[in-house]
Amino acid sequence: MKLKFYIFLFLLTSAVFAQQKQVETSIDTTKNKIGAEFKLTLKTVVSSKSKVVFPKLKNIGPLEVIQSYPIDTVKKNDTYELIKKYGLTQFDSGKYTIPSIKILIDKKPYLSDSIRVEVANVKVDTLQQKMYDIKDISSADSNNDWWIYVLIVIVILAIGAFVYWYVKKHQKKKIEEEVYKTPIEKATSLLNNLESKELVQKGEIKEYYSELTDIARNYIEEAIHIPAMESTTSELIQAIRLASTKKKMTLTPETVENLERVLRQADLVKFAKSKPLDFEITDDRNKIQKVILTLDNAIPTEVPAEEEDQLLNEAQRQKQIQLQLRKKRNKRITLAVATVVFLLTATTTFFVVTKGFAYVKDNVIGHPSKELLEGEWVKSAYGNPAVQIETPKVLKRMDTQKVLPKEAMALIKEMQLFAYGSMIDNFYVTVSTSKFKNPVELDLAKTLEGTLKIIEAQGGQNIIVKQEDFQTNSGIQGLKGYGTMTVLNPVSKTSTKAYYEILLFKQDQGLQQIMILHQEGDTYANDITTRILNSVELQKASN
Repeated sequence: MKLKFYIFLFLLTSAVFAQQKQVETSIDTTKNKIGAEFKLTLKTVVSSKSKVVFPKLKNIGPLEVIQSYPIDTVKKNDTYELIKKYGLTQFDSGKYTIPSIKILIDKKPYLSDSIRVEVANVKVDTLQQKMYDIKDISSADSNNDWWIYVLIVIVILAIGAFVYWYVKKHQKKKIEEEVYKTPIEKATSLLNNLESKELVQKGEIKEYYSELTDIARNYIEEAIHIPAMESTTSELIQAIRLASTKKKMTLTPETVENLERVLRQADLVKFAKSKPLDFEITDDRNKIQKVILTLDNAIPTEVPAEEEDQLLNEAQRQKQIQLQLRKKRNKRITLAVATVVFLLTATTTFFVVTKGFAYVKDNVIGHPSKELLEGEWVKSAYGNPAVQIETPKVLKRMDTQKVLPKEAMALIKEMQLFAYGSMIDNFYVTVSTSKFKNPVELDLAKTLEGTLKIIEAQGGQNIIVKQEDFQTNSGIQGLKGYGTMTVLNPVSKTSTKAYYEILLFKQDQGLQQIMILHQEGDTYANDITTRILNSVELQKASN
């Protein structure tokens, strides 16, 4: 029953009783500089049932209104002291008169006192004042900087991939050094790996011959102890002939000649840009493999038989290699991931320190109100008399039968309600229009009280309200109520602090209302609210 009573307050008019009150006029200063603010104050004391309308002006006489301050209300026993302030300015020096202003108290006009003020010139000493060059045009900050974060993530991932590749490259060499216990094992494995790279098929002949001869030189250096990597082809061949005699190695002239032929072929490829045919490349590879095996067989055995029996067979060696590779691969992955995590953490910390945690959270993690603000807005007309308004989402029609009781619906000819969200969401906006069957005289201040009672019944608590006149861009006058409240969530039993604004307009047999509610302190929601209110336009009521 209480809810029905409050809804009746929202719909029915209240009686207005005229009561003559004196309007007190004052100003903070009567003399000021060009462009400085005069603060004009109008004060009146009325009963709780009286309605006071202060005009919404752009100019008061020759002075421009730069700020219309909200009405301050002070309750004193059974009366209210209403204080309205205007910020005025003038950009030409001289003496001016602020004319009387008409204030409506219970629809009866009362005039404020006129006040004379003086605007003085600002003295500028061009001889003592230092002059500065005109500054360059500064570009406005852009909010469309999402690509910066994408670029940062790509760079960090690229660094992680580079770390993985670099470590893999160096680990491979280390594995080879750790696993291959004899020079012949290493040379044989590297020859097989060389073929798996398919350098010849890719046209990288120079790289192929360079690796092929390096394998042979490395083997000779490690197995026969000749400085093969630092020797020229002639020096190396001469050193092998001397070593074969000194170490009693049984080498045929054909073996040495084959090695010399391949090394000189490699020199031509590397330095003279020679291009051997495919069958020649294959033949050179086979010659190197045969030379290495022949050299290995020719080297006198120095290892005791019992130690030879302890050598790992090929299958065991391959298994050991695979095990080492898996361990190293896991280390590479761990290092790469750790690098990416470290860089992401360092970058996030940098932005938190320089921009603040809220900025990073809203732009990286996301913010519901920010997404609404930056999304595609919709401009549409709702209800009758229609309210034209721009919102971040389309408002959905609600069933008024579930909102109003039958007694209230009996007074209404037509009512339409549209909404987005709810009171417990991040952002809530409603638009409602009503037309009445019988002539009524609406009091917007009382209607605002009734609306707040309905909000209170729906979970609003500790409601603080302020009100002031509101005017659309086309000049239609209305009433704005705004303030804060605590919204109780019936499911989680938690409460949040919210800010609200309510606009009320009355036309012949019609009432139009817009309500916006969001969490207090949400800067994105504040921008949404401002944009919505600036877009409000009303259509005339139709029969």
